[in-house]
Amino acid sequence: MGMTLDERVRSAVAALLYATGESQVDLATALGVSQAQVSRRQSGAAAWSLADCDIVAAHYGIDVLELLAGPTRATESLLPQRRRSAARGRRAAVQDGAS
Repeated sequence: MGMTLDERVRSAVAALLYATGESQVDLATALGVSQAQVSRRQSGAAAWSLADCDIVAAHYGIDVLELLAGPTRATESLLPQRRRSAARGRRAAVQDGAS
Protein backbone atom coordinates (compact mmCIF):
# COMPACT_ATOMS: atom_id res chain seq x y z
CA MET A 1 0.00 0.00 0.00
CA GLY A 2 1.25 3.51 -0.85
CA MET A 3 1.76 6.49 1.36
CA THR A 4 -1.12 8.74 2.35
CA LEU A 5 -1.13 12.30 1.04
CA ASP A 6 -0.05 13.56 4.48
CA GLU A 7 2.89 11.14 4.48
CA ARG A 8 3.86 12.14 0.92
CA VAL A 9 3.89 15.84 1.82
CA ARG A 10 5.91 15.25 5.02
CA SER A 11 8.36 13.06 3.09
CA ALA A 12 8.62 15.58 0.27
CA VAL A 13 9.29 18.43 2.69
CA ALA A 14 11.95 16.38 4.48
CA ALA A 15 13.57 15.49 1.15
CA LEU A 16 13.54 19.11 0.00
CA LEU A 17 15.09 20.27 3.27
CA TYR A 18 17.82 17.67 2.87
CA ALA A 19 18.39 18.29 -0.85
CA THR A 20 18.75 22.03 -0.36
CA GLY A 21 20.61 21.92 2.95
CA GLU A 22 17.99 24.14 4.55
CA SER A 23 16.80 23.83 8.12
CA GLN A 24 13.31 23.85 9.54
CA VAL A 25 14.08 27.40 10.69
CA ASP A 26 14.68 28.45 7.07
CA LEU A 27 11.39 26.91 5.98
CA ALA A 28 9.55 28.38 8.97
CA THR A 29 10.77 31.84 7.99
CA ALA A 30 9.43 31.37 4.45
CA LEU A 31 6.09 30.23 5.88
CA GLY A 32 5.91 32.98 8.49
CA VAL A 33 5.59 30.47 11.34
CA SER A 34 7.87 29.18 14.09
CA GLN A 35 10.27 26.29 13.75
CA ALA A 36 8.15 24.45 16.32
CA GLN A 37 5.14 24.72 14.00
CA VAL A 38 7.14 23.24 11.12
CA SER A 39 8.31 20.47 13.44
CA ARG A 40 4.72 19.70 14.46
CA ARG A 41 3.70 19.45 10.81
CA GLN A 42 6.68 17.23 10.01
CA SER A 43 5.98 14.91 12.94
CA GLY A 44 2.33 14.55 11.97
CA ALA A 45 1.06 16.29 15.12
CA ALA A 46 -0.36 19.00 12.84
CA ALA A 47 -1.24 18.85 9.15
CA TRP A 48 0.24 20.76 6.25
CA SER A 49 -2.59 22.89 4.83
CA LEU A 50 -3.05 23.44 1.11
CA ALA A 51 -2.00 27.07 1.64
CA ASP A 52 1.18 25.81 3.36
CA CYS A 53 1.84 23.50 0.41
CA ASP A 54 1.51 26.41 -2.02
CA ILE A 55 4.05 28.44 -0.02
CA VAL A 56 6.45 25.51 0.36
CA ALA A 57 6.32 24.77 -3.37
CA ALA A 58 6.87 28.44 -4.25
CA HIS A 59 9.75 28.65 -1.78
CA TYR A 60 11.51 25.75 -3.50
CA GLY A 61 10.53 26.88 -7.02
CA ILE A 62 8.52 23.76 -7.82
CA ASP A 63 4.91 23.17 -8.80
CA VAL A 64 2.64 22.29 -5.90
CA LEU A 65 1.62 19.10 -7.70
CA GLU A 66 5.26 17.97 -7.62
CA LEU A 67 5.28 18.52 -3.85
CA LEU A 68 2.06 16.53 -3.44
CA ALA A 69 3.46 13.72 -5.61
CA GLY A 70 6.08 12.89 -2.98
CA PRO A 71 9.78 13.15 -2.27
CA THR A 72 11.15 11.80 -5.54
CA ARG A 73 9.12 14.08 -7.80
CA ALA A 74 9.63 17.07 -5.49
CA THR A 75 13.41 16.77 -5.41
CA GLU A 76 13.68 15.94 -9.12
CA SER A 77 11.82 19.22 -9.79
CA LEU A 78 14.35 21.35 -7.91
CA LEU A 79 16.43 23.65 -10.05
CA PRO A 80 20.10 22.67 -9.94
CA GLN A 81 21.11 25.90 -8.18
CA ARG A 82 18.73 25.09 -5.32
CA ARG A 83 20.44 21.77 -4.63
CA ARG A 84 22.85 21.38 -1.75
CA SER A 85 25.72 20.22 -3.96
CA ALA A 86 25.46 23.36 -6.10
CA ALA A 87 25.71 25.53 -2.99
CA ARG A 88 28.75 23.57 -1.78
CA GLY A 89 30.37 23.96 -5.17
CA ARG A 90 29.92 27.73 -5.12
CA ARG A 91 31.35 27.99 -1.59
CA ALA A 92 34.37 25.87 -2.55
CA ALA A 93 35.01 28.00 -5.67
CA VAL A 94 34.88 31.19 -3.63
CA GLN A 95 37.25 29.73 -1.02
CA ASP A 96 39.66 28.51 -3.71
CA GLY A 97 39.63 31.91 -5.40
CA ALA A 98 40.37 33.66 -2.10
CA SER A 99 43.50 31.64 -1.32
